[in-house]
Amino acid sequence: MNWRLGLGLILLVAALISGWAAWQNRSRPKAETVGADRSDYVMHNFEVVALDKQGKESVTLRAPEMHRNPADESFHITTPLFLLPDREGHYWQMRSKTGWMSPDHSELRMIGEVTGTSPSQATAATTFRTERLDIFPSRDIAQTDLAVTITQPGSILKGVGFQTNLKSKAYEFQSQVKSVYAPQTR
Repeated sequence: MNWRLGLGLILLVAALISGWAAWQNRSRPKAETVGADRSDYVMHNFEVVALDKQGKESVTLRAPEMHRNPADESFHITTPLFLLPDREGHYWQMRSKTGWMSPDHSELRMIGEVTGTSPSQATAATTFRTERLDIFPSRDIAQTDLAVTITQPGSILKGVGFQTNLKSKAYEFQSQVKSVYAPQTR
């Protein structure tokens, strides 16, 4: 057998195999690298500090895990801790089972066993509890349409529907407000 004929047959077989392989790859739909239910990135054990338009801290977020949804660019957070500074620069601590943050960071949603604790420097220690709280840092507003309990030394305040200004500390209940006054004994 002529060496040129052998080489030609080998090249012919190689061309047929590579053509077949290219045809097989062409007929398959390409798999998405990021599915609709899959995050395009995940952060673990992190802290994020968001600044307002004046460059001052508006909110700090700490959590063990956060996923970014590529479809709408929102964030889903596991057991978030939001630190919200007051006028004096002390922090309200807001915790929940899960959280959600809008792509532009203008809205935070705390979902499941939401607990807020006033700064340790506050004159009256305050605890806030509900099942969901929506926070709008740029507007300094937090609100919910669910039941809320606020506990301070000597009093318990309950109601349904709640809104507060995070800077001025003024708040208002929408309905079913009940107050229990229990003076402290000395």
